[in-house]
Parts: sequence; structure tokens; C-alpha cells
Amino acid sequence: MSITVFGDSISGNCLKVKWTADRIGVPYRWVETDVLKGESRTPDFMARNPAGQVPLVVLEDGRALAQSNAIILHLAEGSDLIPKDSYERAKMFEWLFWEQYSHEPYVAVARFQMAYLGKARADLNPKIVERGKAALARLEMALEGSPFLVGHDLTLADIALVAYTRVAHEGGFDLADYPAIQRWIVRVEAALGL
Repeated sequence: MSITVFGDSISGNCLKVKWTADRIGVPYRWVETDVLKGESRTPDFMARNPAGQVPLVVLEDGRALAQSNAIILHLAEGSDLIPKDSYERAKMFEWLFWEQYSHEPYVAVARFQMAYLGKARADLNPKIVERGKAALARLEMALEGSPFLVGHDLTLADIALVAYTRVAHEGGFDLADYPAIQRWIVRVEAALGL
């Protein structure tokens, strides 16, 4: 399988795809697509993905697939990144869904607004900050008694959640408040060779 990945290197959602492909040895061509310059909104890009978002993967047969967690699930099919046990696999899905609904909209958005739009922390919507802290507290609690989010091995849940958690400080979240998360980031980065 050889694929083309349209991604922006500043995006955790895009890095999830890169890290998953690298971890399981899927060859790919990376096409840097700068969202700040509107490169995901060109007519050519929109023809491939009408949502105008990265990451976007074009498979060998020409079919396109969007949404980071859908892409990593497709790439990792049959690999050790997806638990064989049905309950553990369901727990991995639980974390993937939670990441997109309860983590990324707050931790990643705070980071984007501060690091790339130049907003001050005080100018962020208080709900973003409050829910970002709640997401990190939830992660901290889950990781206090486990080396990874699902069992004792790296899964797609870890890849998905480490992407923005490791740069949460760029959104004004102090990871010193979350020692279990800090240890987990080190473990995940080591497992991914980052």
C-alpha cells in the first residue's frame, strides 16, 4: 500500500496519520498543505474533500479518505495498534470518540488560537479553557494506574490523544499539573520514535 497524505505539519490531527503510518510501515507521500494559507480550500483540494480539511489521504486506487481517526483506523487494520480483545478494542474506540468530542475541540483550539492566531490566554473563551482542563484531568485520572490508555500496550487511542496533549502548553495548559500525563507522553513518544 502506498498512499498520499495531504497534511499540515502543525496539525496534531495530521501528525496522527504520519505517526501511525510510520509505526506500522505504510509507505506514503506527504503533501504539505498549509491551512493558514488556505491550501485546503482550493478548488482542487475541495474536489477531493468537500469539507476542506486536512488530513486527507488518497489511497493507491484513488479513493479519498478524510477525518484523522477514520484514517488511522483504516491504516492500522490488522496491526498491533488495534486490540484483538473486543472489550479493549471498544475501549480504544471510546477514547477515539472522546478525543474528537471532548479533548480536541478545547485543547487543540486553545493551542491554535494562541500559537497561530496570536490570542492571549485571557482572550480565549472561558468555556474552552474550562473544558480543556476537564479533558486533561480526565486523562490524568485514566493514566494514574495504567501505562497506556487501553491495557499495557500502545494503541491508536494513545496516538490520537498524545497529538495535541503533548503541545497543550502552547494553549496555556500547564502539564506540570498532570504528572501521569507527562510520564505517558514520554512513553508514547518513545514507542513512536519521536
